[in-house]
Amino acid sequence: MLAVALTGIADAGAQSWPTKPLRMLTAELGGGSDLSARLIAQGMSGGLGQQVIVDNRVGGVIIADIAAKSAPDGYTLFTYSSTLWLIPFMRKETPYDPVKDFAPVTLVGSSPMILVTHPSVPANSMKELIALAKAKPGELNFASGPSGAIPHLAGELFKSMAGVNIVHIGYKGVGLAVTDVIGGRIQMMFPNASAALPQVKAGRLRAHAVSSAKPSALAPGIPTVAESGLPGYECVAMYAVFVPAKTPAALVERLNREIVKVLNTPDTREKFLSASTEIVASSPQGLADTMKSEMVRMGRVIKAANIRAE
Repeated sequence: MLAVALTGIADAGAQSWPTKPLRMLTAELGGGSDLSARLIAQGMSGGLGQQVIVDNRVGGVIIADIAAKSAPDGYTLFTYSSTLWLIPFMRKETPYDPVKDFAPVTLVGSSPMILVTHPSVPANSMKELIALAKAKPGELNFASGPSGAIPHLAGELFKSMAGVNIVHIGYKGVGLAVTDVIGGRIQMMFPNASAALPQVKAGRLRAHAVSSAKPSALAPGIPTVAESGLPGYECVAMYAVFVPAKTPAALVERLNREIVKVLNTPDTREKFLSASTEIVASSPQGLADTMKSEMVRMGRVIKAANIRAE
């Protein structure tokens, strides 16, 4: 009877919520997490009858630490990339536990990478590229932005599954990495669609495969890595929304409904696509399941390659 009574109190609280503005913590201006936060906040404000204020902070660890210590009352949310649950594999210590300290709300979307090479590389397909790498171990390089980011992980997963020795060259930014691949100083990389496709169309890069499990609308006509010779390959950037652990389930469900409603509007979908992200709009359990499976799968890759976050 006590449990039923407490559930009733929680449900009643959820019905009266919100009575004040909400805060959406996210990364610095300009990235995928910031875009997710702003589009979601704008749409939610109307549905909730309260303003959702975007609070930009520098560094995913800082954002997660603030969120983990915030009151579990439904007024603090945060959005961040899949780096959130992979960072603990790349650092000796983190001030949060991605499973215990947060309640999943929704997996917002995913952004696939595209395997590209400089046109001078003598490989017209991914299979030919793998054969070339096996014939010349340690002679091919792949570029990425900062160590531990998805373009880097995509390359390490490729190396592991293909059984090839390709040397990683990290850059401070993806733009610098793309420039050196275009210049032929580096042979290959895994940039996202917005960075890769204009260069592919201009003939400055050759596209071989997309890193999503299924063909992507962001990369029409480009086969997946999985169907090009590495079955089971998948490595995409993901963006998700969380709240502090112990937030009442009724509030988590309400937040999920409001956010999913925003994500499923045609205008929002179009804005995400223009930023190289495909909407997922999952249930809270869907995000929890994805997160746990990715921690196991990509955690192995990170440990095997001894990757340390910058």
